[in-house]
Amino acid sequence: MSVAPKASEPTWPIPPEGGWTADDLDELPNLPPHTELIDGSLVFVSPQTLFHSRAVSFFAWQLQSLAPQDFEVIREFTIDIDRQNRPEPDVVVVREDVVEDPEQTRFPVEAVVLAVEVVSPDSEARDRETKPIKYARAKIPHYWRVENEKGLAAVHAFELEPTTGTYTSVGIFRERMKMSVPFPVDLDLTKIRARREESQ
Repeated sequence: MSVAPKASEPTWPIPPEGGWTADDLDELPNLPPHTELIDGSLVFVSPQTLFHSRAVSFFAWQLQSLAPQDFEVIREFTIDIDRQNRPEPDVVVVREDVVEDPEQTRFPVEAVVLAVEVVSPDSEARDRETKPIKYARAKIPHYWRVENEKGLAAVHAFELEPTTGTYTSVGIFRERMKMSVPFPVDLDLTKIRARREESQ
């Protein structure tokens, strides 16, 4: 007579009192890719949609091609805000001098000039509410939120208002995005849609 196997013990990491810290994110074994730390809690990212993946690739490529030499554009890389917050913007633009070696796993928040988040169904509240507040408090000068409007990109652009320390909207862009900060950009947002149509 065979014995039924025991149910396996859960392998999820148990948070310490007070929550996880930014340093823990590098030490915890077997975390899923792109795990973030928000308010001391681990946030696991759901599988990406096709729109999300294409939008992230589009902005990473376009911004890298337009950025001045003293900026670096990186996709899906964590930034240190404080001890309990280490989010991972979908695309981040940082000063080139903080890109130190191939083994580094995060950037200091004071070096970030632009954070871009592409909204997914599971990240709506974080991208629209939680992250903008944290990014503004950390004094990131520019924040772009990319929304999927029936397969087309709509970019909500925000700039830090220095007297209030909060973001103010500088526009919602569809089809074309033309801005002078943090450096001049002129983006054809329909290319995200065009690639989608060409793949069908």
